[in-house]
Amino acid sequence: MTEDKLLPLNKIHKGSRVWIVKVPDGKAKSQLIRLGFSKGEFIKCLERLPGGTVVIEKNRREIAIGASLAKKIFVIYASTKQTEEKAKKKHV
Repeated sequence: MTEDKLLPLNKIHKGSRVWIVKVPDGKAKSQLIRLGFSKGEFIKCLERLPGGTVVIEKNRREIAIGASLAKKIFVIYASTKQTEEKAKKKHV
């Protein structure tokens, strides 16, 4: 899979680091923003549970996203270079 391919959150692999590219409009978007997850955010997939739920992590905070919502959030895989640059910015 190429790193620049847009795909729904429910299709990523456990352990993957991704950038959120698109979130659904409406109530779901506002809920995600309150939780700190919005377009342009860097997240990691911690677990994929039976039934399609995806557990993601951002800044040491974990959140479980149900299958129906995960299908509406689109991401791209983060390259190793992007991951290193993001980590450096946090530690400066």
